[in-house]
Amino acid sequence: MVTLQLRQLTIPPGQRLLIQNVSWQEFENILAELGDHRGLRVAYYKGELELRMPLPKHEKAKVMISYLLTALLEELDMDWESLGSSTFKSKEMAAGIEPDDCFYIQNHALMIGKERLDLTVDPPPDLAIEVDVTSTTQVNAYEALKVSEIWRYSQGRLQIFVLQDGKYEASQISPSFPNFPVIEGISRFVEMSRTAGTRPALKEFRNWVKDIMAGDRC
Repeated sequence: MVTLQLRQLTIPPGQRLLIQNVSWQEFENILAELGDHRGLRVAYYKGELELRMPLPKHEKAKVMISYLLTALLEELDMDWESLGSSTFKSKEMAAGIEPDDCFYIQNHALMIGKERLDLTVDPPPDLAIEVDVTSTTQVNAYEALKVSEIWRYSQGRLQIFVLQDGKYEASQISPSFPNFPVIEGISRFVEMSRTAGTRPALKEFRNWVKDIMAGDRC
């Protein structure tokens, strides 16, 4: 058997590495060795570990979607807590995931001041964001951890997946924002940010939200 150290592995941006037959303790050891300050994203489900290195294109889309979601929450006067790319894991479910970003909306009050996560007592995020540029999000870990809603952005278009009876189903409506055409708005203004820039896109998005709230959708 050949044993490699993590420092011997190089994953180029936009690529991923799959490792099979990884025990839970090995997964925990890998997380400890990787540490918190890194670019790699990890996903683990029943012995399969995935390591991904995002592209700058991926990161830009992720940040913009998070900005737009935060702007929507502010315009609707809704409270939230974001835990970014924190590691969510459950030994019982043999699952671990690091979303591109995640938000507590319905359960925001439970997460105020939280510095450590324990899914045996803490709820999973209400909404997770995943940007798929070079690979497709593996949803098994999300299903196991019972994350209610995933926003997945791929090829210039937002998709919404809602957990139904333990499995994700595509939805045209976000349960978190049932009265807003979220797919249309997020897709449109992420693309606008590519040419007009972040601030103008956010400004126009806020105006778009206000128009809808006023019953004057354009």
